[in-house]
Amino acid sequence: MSPSLDPRIRRTRQLLQTALEKLLKKKPFERISVQDITDAATLNRATFYDHYPEKTALLECLVASRFMALLEKRGIHFAGACPSALKAIMLAVCDYLSSIRQLEPHMESAIFAVVRKIILDGLQRHPANQAVPTEMRAAIVSGAIYAAAKEWTQTKRRCTAEQIADSVAALLAPVLQ
Repeated sequence: MSPSLDPRIRRTRQLLQTALEKLLKKKPFERISVQDITDAATLNRATFYDHYPEKTALLECLVASRFMALLEKRGIHFAGACPSALKAIMLAVCDYLSSIRQLEPHMESAIFAVVRKIILDGLQRHPANQAVPTEMRAAIVSGAIYAAAKEWTQTKRRCTAEQIADSVAALLAPVLQ
């Protein structure tokens, strides 16, 4: 959420995100309606649609705010090709996925979209002279990060998050340069 937003808008969006987060602990995303969300947030449906076109957009904002908080906590700002920032993003995705009780398809696409946006923003701030378009490189890197983190969380006898993050960062660094 942007700090420049009116405090009432920030408060309303926070209420909606908190309501969705609580509902996700009780039932799958597909079974949650906009009415469920607005009831839990003690807001009306019209207010919901003033802020989000659909519940999937709310989910993506929820994931983005929680994921960005993790990155901020780690002091990470991706600047385009920094291997240590790439590693930190990987660690944050591992942390985030480990914290989710049940990973649903909508949640997967929201996480992927957030990671892709972070990577794309960094690449656009520091463009490289590459034959592969920036958008494609961002999709490749974010897809690889997400897939590796998901595989890591589902592996019973796995290496540490640090080890997998080091490996993924080493594999992906050439794509960014």
